Amino acid sequence: MSRDVTPPPETLYLVSLGCSKNLVDTEVLAGLALSSSWGLTFDPEEATVYLINTCAFIPDARREARQAIRAAVQWKKHHPRGRIAVAGCLVQHPAAAETRREFPEVDCWLGVNALPEAIRILQTGAPVPEPEDPTYLYSHDTPRLQLTLPHFAYLKICDGCNNRCSYCSIPNLRGKLRSRSLDSVVREATNLLRNGVRELVVIAQDITAFGSDQPGSPDAAALLRALDELPGDHWIRLLYTHPAHYTEAFIETLASAQHVVPYLDLPLQHINDRILKAMGRKVTRRDIEALLRELRRAVPDLTLRTTFITGFPGETEAEFEELLQFLREQRFERCGVFAYAPEPGTPAAALPGRIPGKLAEQRAARLMREQEKIMKQRQQALLERELRVLVDQVDGDTAVARGPMDAPEIDNRILLTGRGISRLHEGEFHQVRLLRLQGVDLVAELKEQKR
Repeated sequence: MSRDVTPPPETLYLVSLGCSKNLVDTEVLAGLALSSSWGLTFDPEEATVYLINTCAFIPDARREARQAIRAAVQWKKHHPRGRIAVAGCLVQHPAAAETRREFPEVDCWLGVNALPEAIRILQTGAPVPEPEDPTYLYSHDTPRLQLTLPHFAYLKICDGCNNRCSYCSIPNLRGKLRSRSLDSVVREATNLLRNGVRELVVIAQDITAFGSDQPGSPDAAALLRALDELPGDHWIRLLYTHPAHYTEAFIETLASAQHVVPYLDLPLQHINDRILKAMGRKVTRRDIEALLRELRRAVPDLTLRTTFITGFPGETEAEFEELLQFLREQRFERCGVFAYAPEPGTPAAALPGRIPGKLAEQRAARLMREQEKIMKQRQQALLERELRVLVDQVDGDTAVARGPMDAPEIDNRILLTGRGISRLHEGEFHQVRLLRLQGVDLVAELKEQKR
């Protein structure tokens, strides 16, 4: 006896662009779709709705978003009854009106505040509210479908930013700082760990600012203590901190925590005092050097990831050389470099002394060449050490893992070799011995079975 199977009302194909914070929003969209009985597909040919969650942080991100929209427009030519929706930061960008005119084929533009209503809007054809200052913030009760590997997940503790760095468009795109409650964050973390997550990656535009928008509420140190008290065998990794917002309590918590890996993402952007002031970074070179000394003292084996910007308006050759020398002195384990590009609506875009783009790129490349040598030396110094790693991928007799010094999707890998590889499973912790370098990645052999 056969029975009719009612197809889902819509089938959604999702494209997620940009950072991990944006990926969490995409996971929320996926969760909302499933909770509304929509289907999800990894094949656009099966979709009725093609939704792109965009990034607009820098020109390259906006170019990537436009390229993704063009791909959706091509899809629609072959699926005339299909619909295109564009969500996220591109919709909030000052040039959003121009982008809408460029792509009349897009059926729905969804700003940040429309995120919780996105599926209902697409399902019912309800009017879309015009983008305004973002206020939306998800919670532990919000449906969310984890799209990362099952054993690691991003935990977004707040959205928006109050730092107002002069070069940065995030406050214009994501709004003012909005912190979740400590209880909501801990509840979500608890659920993720119960579902098999072994690494929680704590993210925000600035996790060290957590709670500062709510006077009297728990701060970042209190949140970290609460997360560290969660039972089980897991890692906690911290991304995106600000040098002006470290406190003694936060550093003490880092030093004493049982689950927090010795890894910090600490974007510094520059080291010259005049440039730092023009950037609105609220710290001096002296402040930065004191913080770095204290972090290295308090947290043994600390891996520091940072970023720098070259070619900021007015940057002289001497100021760039100061930055280059600072990089050589500090020998950061991980570092990224960006050539400055003016962002519409930011104070820095109106500053005099614009550096030619080609020169800014040349300075960035020079800095990265130096950093690549430093990182290779740092990696070389790890050889022959034993290390606890988290297995990310197993394929027959080969496996890929990460140690505490490498964040998922942005840092280096550890390639496992030797006997016993085929018995490993993704999401397991193992002890390994580091053997040699392969490019910038490490090659290691198993030392013992999972504890």
